[in-house]
Amino acid sequence: MSKNLTTRSEDYSKWYNELVVKADLAENSGVRGCMVIKPYGYAIWEKMQAELDRMFKETGHENAYFPLFVPKSMFEAEEKNAEGFAKECAIVTHYRLKNDPDKPGKLMVDPNAKLEEELIVRPTSEAIIWSTYKGWVQSYRDLPLLINQWANVVRWEMRTRLFLRTAEFLWQEGHTAHATRDEAIEESEKMMNVYAEFAENFMAIPVIKGIKTETERFAGAEETFCIEALMQDGKALQAGTSHFLGQNFAKAFDVKFATAEGKQEYVWGTSWGVSTRLMGALVMTHSDDKGLVLPPNLAPIQVVIVPIHKTDEQLDEITAEVNVLIAELKKLNVSVKYDNRTTQKPGFKFAEWELKGVPVRIAVGPKDLENGTFEVARRDTLTKEVKFKDGIAAYISDLLSEIQEDLFNKALNYRDSHITEVNSFEEFKTVLNGKGGFVSAHWDGTAATEEKIKDLTKATIRCIPLSRVEEAGSCIFTGGKSVGRVLFAKAY
Repeated sequence: MSKNLTTRSEDYSKWYNELVVKADLAENSGVRGCMVIKPYGYAIWEKMQAELDRMFKETGHENAYFPLFVPKSMFEAEEKNAEGFAKECAIVTHYRLKNDPDKPGKLMVDPNAKLEEELIVRPTSEAIIWSTYKGWVQSYRDLPLLINQWANVVRWEMRTRLFLRTAEFLWQEGHTAHATRDEAIEESEKMMNVYAEFAENFMAIPVIKGIKTETERFAGAEETFCIEALMQDGKALQAGTSHFLGQNFAKAFDVKFATAEGKQEYVWGTSWGVSTRLMGALVMTHSDDKGLVLPPNLAPIQVVIVPIHKTDEQLDEITAEVNVLIAELKKLNVSVKYDNRTTQKPGFKFAEWELKGVPVRIAVGPKDLENGTFEVARRDTLTKEVKFKDGIAAYISDLLSEIQEDLFNKALNYRDSHITEVNSFEEFKTVLNGKGGFVSAHWDGTAATEEKIKDLTKATIRCIPLSRVEEAGSCIFTGGKSVGRVLFAKAY
């Protein structure tokens, strides 16, 4: 079985698509634009989910579940949100099929089973959740309401790519209600920081925290906080967003509360989410021409052990030694797989686990048994060394931490070396089309200029960095006044 991939330099997009399929992460399904997430890919998503869920609960959030379907009138209640998602909506109009009299063995929509009101398949859940909150919130004592749900959503995308953009995808969406504006803004920023911590500490992906421009803001929000990452091809990827909704949804769904003084006020809201798009970010940030490179903190298998033997007796001896090591590694919470399949040769196994991005590979043969050694290979650097078995488990545990840190630092160095300040539109286009990455430039603050630059270059303002220094300058496109630099990039 050939595992050869198209190289990144040859065709980055093709490399990505091939890698996702060949590494057994996902595949296209029989439904246009939808994917099947395979067990190995889903195992990575489960690790992401577990860590995020823990972080959400540590910050006081609880999980709930809301319906997949949203009545059209309810969806329309918050106009900006409805308009923002209108072109991506899938709609249920009927509830029954019947036999087609003109085509034996075929079914047709029963015209007598038309719904009284059409149902939207949720592209996001603000409408259904805020209509529910109206019955949950009466008093300031009911606040804050801190709810998250793990769910699937449908956005009818025309151009799809596995994980990055599919018609149906998995995500989590937090929806919170607060008594004051300041509390809601604090919540929005807090969740952006949770996402940033997760991306950096678990995914080993450095991110820039910022706010979106009004044009790029979530439909129905007053402010969108975001984390932006940079992929190896110099394109940006939005890795998470957190929205301050103001009182927009509370007013649309009449969600009020009695204050301590007995006054009636509208609550303040937030929503925030990350999706299986993070899987795409993970693949594109670290992987190479040989396959996946997974950070140990999210790898379903952190260590794979491959026996090298000619006889069953040798395999039995190796297995006895390996079982001791496995027990020691498990005590250190290291996930390990012993690949003792006799149907495949060691070289095949090495290539397979290299393709699947397992951080550490250990090989054990008869000579290793004689010498009391193991051969330890790192996936990230493709280096090997022979280590004595004494203290090997602790060494492996430390090595996994080192790999996690090294992957982050490598990505950070790439990201930082691809943030370029420019002061003219010609310089902007040269950097964008050559070096790529984030282009730091002055902008006059208008949507018209933002749109014109996008039309001419396909670059968007990824964010206004929270860390930016306020400085007077001139817009690279119009020459108008600017109060600080923003980050432009071509993006996924």
